[in-house]
Amino acid sequence: MSLGDLVILFCLIMSAFFSGMEIAFISCNRVFLEIEKNKKGIIPKLIKYISSSPSKFITAMLVGNNFCLVVYGIFMGEKLVQILFSNLKAGPLPLDVLFTQTLISTFIILITAEFLPKVFFQLYANQMIKYFALPCSIFYTFFMPISMIILKVTDSFLRFFSNSKTDKIQLTFSKNELGEYIEEQVEAVENKDQLDSEIEFFQNALEFSETKVREVMIPRAEIIGINKSSSVSELSSLFVSTGYSKIPVYDENIDDIIGFVHAFEMLKKPTTISEILLPIEYVHEPNLITDLLKKLTIKRKTIAVVLDEYGGTAGLLTVEDIIEELFGEIEDEYDVIDHHEEKTSLNSFEFSARLEIDYLNKKYNLNLPQDENYETLGGLIFHITGEIPKKGTKLSINNLELKVISVLSNKIEKVFIEKVN
Repeated sequence: MSLGDLVILFCLIMSAFFSGMEIAFISCNRVFLEIEKNKKGIIPKLIKYISSSPSKFITAMLVGNNFCLVVYGIFMGEKLVQILFSNLKAGPLPLDVLFTQTLISTFIILITAEFLPKVFFQLYANQMIKYFALPCSIFYTFFMPISMIILKVTDSFLRFFSNSKTDKIQLTFSKNELGEYIEEQVEAVENKDQLDSEIEFFQNALEFSETKVREVMIPRAEIIGINKSSSVSELSSLFVSTGYSKIPVYDENIDDIIGFVHAFEMLKKPTTISEILLPIEYVHEPNLITDLLKKLTIKRKTIAVVLDEYGGTAGLLTVEDIIEELFGEIEDEYDVIDHHEEKTSLNSFEFSARLEIDYLNKKYNLNLPQDENYETLGGLIFHITGEIPKKGTKLSINNLELKVISVLSNKIEKVFIEKVN
């Protein structure tokens, strides 16, 4: 290999490095970057050094990349003439030769030093910033004089046209950036049971503000209520059998909930349910739980009926259900966990249809499709079939085989899922 070949190869490698580091710096998670900068050691100090002025760093990478491209173009042009046009006489190069040189050399540089490294460095931006912090610091320092000149000229233009500067340090992080960083930490933990409660809390908090009422509510099919004309003894028996502290009261049917009764009201020894009936709040499915929580807090209420678009009862929601979205499951001695989940073999599972799609995808890596029209496994099946399926109904979704193994009256109870390789 000749000296010219070595120069071409070196320029391609360095151009790939500069292009990759430019996109890595732009794409890296700023929460991760800020945490790394505050750690102890030589690498964190170098990261802090190169990230102190984003415009200077990017300019340094661009200067280095352009320098490599110029040198590459000179040596690559001569190399192509030697290989493809060896019989060419000395003198100015014909137009077709120049076009061929440009086409071939541009294609090579785009693939090897632009497209491939940028894709790779963007995918692993956080790691690349750490691994190449030292060489980046060296080149950043080496190209500093040229970068300063370029930035001064750029700043002059910016001040003249828009009265702004190239470098504006952003002191805040977006919710998406924090969410991405937390998601990376969650994925890095092999055993999800060992996940720190603080990380889970942050995850829930980030999703909390965008969670809708219909995603959290107790569905209509699972509401246990009582008719207002029922006797007080029937109501008392219902409190004992369910263990609930609040029971909704309806007039003619469950679509006409007129209030609720709290267990404490039974101490007043009422003769009719109407005597201890408390007002209930109403909310529609698309509303956000943050808005509902604020509304319930102001009105000092703890329960709300969720209405569908036709004004019928879609579900029920309590303050406890909302708080659980933030802090996780809150259990008491009356809670009965009936959400069955069992891994029957390496690639097969049995699940309660009430389990949420998001939960199943995260815990079992099932890749079930998600949509705003449903939240649970049963909702997914109903959405696809358009009806309550019969026992034994089979569905194929992505690389999964689903089979309904239990149906109770008007709802799906259990589903068998098998991964198909």
